[in-house]
Amino acid sequence: MTDDQAALAVQVARLYYHQGLTTDAIARELQLSRPKVSRLLTLARRTGLVEIRIHDPQAHPQSLEAQLHERYPFLRSHVVSVPPGSPETVWMERVAVAAASVLDSVLRPGQTVGLAWGNTLDAVSRVLRPRRMDNLDFVQLNGSANALDFMSGFVTDSITRFAQNYAGRAHLFPVPTFFDDPATKRAMWRERSVRHVLDLQARADVLLYSVGSPAARHPSHVYISGALDPADLAQLEIEGVVGDIATVFYRADGSHSGISLNARASGPNLDLMTQVSHAICVVSGLGKVQALRAALAGRLLNTLVTDEPTARALLMPEEGSNGFRPSRE
Repeated sequence: MTDDQAALAVQVARLYYHQGLTTDAIARELQLSRPKVSRLLTLARRTGLVEIRIHDPQAHPQSLEAQLHERYPFLRSHVVSVPPGSPETVWMERVAVAAASVLDSVLRPGQTVGLAWGNTLDAVSRVLRPRRMDNLDFVQLNGSANALDFMSGFVTDSITRFAQNYAGRAHLFPVPTFFDDPATKRAMWRERSVRHVLDLQARADVLLYSVGSPAARHPSHVYISGALDPADLAQLEIEGVVGDIATVFYRADGSHSGISLNARASGPNLDLMTQVSHAICVVSGLGKVQALRAALAGRLLNTLVTDEPTARALLMPEEGSNGFRPSRE
């Protein structure tokens, strides 16, 4: 879109939305055809020049957003309505579309976006609306689970889908999710090719990720891919772990230092999530509520995209933990 097109689209949008003129009236006033006016209105909405918000004081999502802000004043929340009685697969579909819209609204030319691969971000990557933006970098935040996953395209396709959607650059991170030895990780982190990715992660303007939980109805990919063995899972339970972000683990209070497996993990220090303007966490499903509550306790996000049932469960009094055991559902 050229500057002239943008200016004309804004002018049309102001006449339509602010002054209430019909498309016919706008066409006459600006000496344009009615189809061109309609195309300019569509362009204004698609490119973010116009954002449509519905403010309904009786609406459940808005009420839940207000309650979340009261409990977590630092949090910007987006609660998505879902059909009553619908399955969690439908919740995820709705949340993915909302997350794609939230990402679209915060992106600016020249930014670096950190992405933590997984089932949730894969779903988001599939519903992005094509939009070209200058000089965007999309960087993978954690290594692929294993060589098989990296070659299968599960990880690489998700990351490159984001980059291609915005005509940006994809920076993959072809290292293991977990190293066998912390010393191997330290050595790899000194390699120039790896340092390039780490430097991009450190200067990210936007982060997009979910919380991982073995208790989810569809357990996070890392728990079912073979990256963790039974001894690893047992140690995580001993250390009080309730979830992970970008395969870096944290406890019920949101703390993450001193957890033994993190010394071998390829994901970033979770302090990164507290240092960016847009740390967008996308969560759907009741099995992730405990992990989400813990992430909020540690302020490991400042923007949340979730569904109504998950938001309601988050606001309920906390129940006892079932331990760090993968769901059998």
